Amino acid sequence: MAFSVTDLLAILELEQIEENIFRGRSPQIGWQRIFGGLVIAQAMVAAARTVPDRPPHSLHGYFILPGDPAAPIIFEVDRLRDGKSFSTRQCVAIQHGRPIFSLSASFQVEEPGLDHQIEMPDVPPPESLPSEADIMALNPSTLPEGIKRYFDRERPVELRPVDLSRYLPVADAEPRSPKQHIWMRASHPLPDDPSIHRAFLAYLSDMTLLDTSLVVHNRSLFDGGLQVASLDHSLWFHRAFRADQWLLYAQDSPSSSGARGLTRGLIYTREGTLVASVAQEGLIRVRAG
Repeated sequence: MAFSVTDLLAILELEQIEENIFRGRSPQIGWQRIFGGLVIAQAMVAAARTVPDRPPHSLHGYFILPGDPAAPIIFEVDRLRDGKSFSTRQCVAIQHGRPIFSLSASFQVEEPGLDHQIEMPDVPPPESLPSEADIMALNPSTLPEGIKRYFDRERPVELRPVDLSRYLPVADAEPRSPKQHIWMRASHPLPDDPSIHRAFLAYLSDMTLLDTSLVVHNRSLFDGGLQVASLDHSLWFHRAFRADQWLLYAQDSPSSSGARGLTRGLIYTREGTLVASVAQEGLIRVRAG
């Protein structure tokens, strides 16, 4: 079922039911559990509602239980501290009387400082890569049906993997480097409000990370023999950006062990400006049999 940018923006507009309590919902599009990026974005929006004069600079969240898409989510914000430069908030997402996600967020007044960044990887521009329509036009024998089904529905985020071949079925393929580069942007223009672009980036920051931990093993999220889920997620905002313009998500996975995989991500504008950093650990469990 379709899930558009307009739908996502409406869902991110949380209902305030008390001074520090907000209510959110999920799209009714057949999800078995709530997408982690949606809970991250909603929790950030709830926390930011209590800090109107300072943008967030870092988020750290733990996924506690799978979310139920059929039930509303209650977000309770604890105002831990308001200092001269920084504010700290704790936000807990609750369903059926139990916490499903916990977020710590820090907000800072805008101020100048020393400035440096790691250079963006040298990758092809998004215009030179297959669009989602191009991917859908591929022969089913070329691309697995699960991949095509993923691209064959309206989503709020447009994706263009730099290396689409990593999803192609190849017998006895050599192990790949645990790296992945993907261009992303909102599939339609967004309002100019910077807080909307930050919430949108928080949403898309949870996409494709676990898959980067799998590429070195010639596996993917579409592999039915795996149980995968996000365990924790950290996001740092560095510089201004627009989420409806192309952003390069450069990812690498330094380690997987103990049924967990760690992935890091750097998010750049197409001009090469580093706007955000991400780190996530996820459950990667091989199913018995």
